[in-house]
Amino acid sequence: MLNLAARVLLTASSIAPVGFVYAWVSWYQGQHRNAFICTVVSTMLVAACLSILKLAQSTIEALPFKAEAVEPADAKSFGFVLLYILPLFTEKIEALNWELWVPIVVVFAIIIGTGYGYHFNPLLGIMRWHFYKVTSEDGVTYVLITKKHLRTAAGIHRVGQLTEYILLDLERARNDEPARPVQAAQ
Repeated sequence: MLNLAARVLLTASSIAPVGFVYAWVSWYQGQHRNAFICTVVSTMLVAACLSILKLAQSTIEALPFKAEAVEPADAKSFGFVLLYILPLFTEKIEALNWELWVPIVVVFAIIIGTGYGYHFNPLLGIMRWHFYKVTSEDGVTYVLITKKHLRTAAGIHRVGQLTEYILLDLERARNDEPARPVQAAQ
């Protein structure tokens, strides 16, 4: 499992796309210093997210996993879409109270990163990762992060445990396999 710092950083990285939007708006409003800071911090968060996933894929123990049920869990991303476009409705970027927003984001990342709550990371969605709720044979529900497009529970075989209730698919998505034709009922 990931340590506390890695979990908090993975959660905090979900705001990187918001930072890029703020950088864009800041740049066009003549706030070049704010644009630079937002770009640098967001780029560091993207790099941290990629590093944590790469490290996790290579170091966490691979466990066999048999799921009984699977369902998409990406629906929580729509709230973030609104958060991403919100800066576009701000008349002036300097009107934002950064002294208030920065601590709120930090506290939010710590609370979500240290608890059992599930927090969708849209940055991973942008990088073509998908989130699924999977139920194990024991009846425990986890969130699975994978690059695969799952349609059945049979597509999950080996996972690593990122946190108590978040799993990482440790098998590569087989994009090079030809699609199997659907058999028509006779």
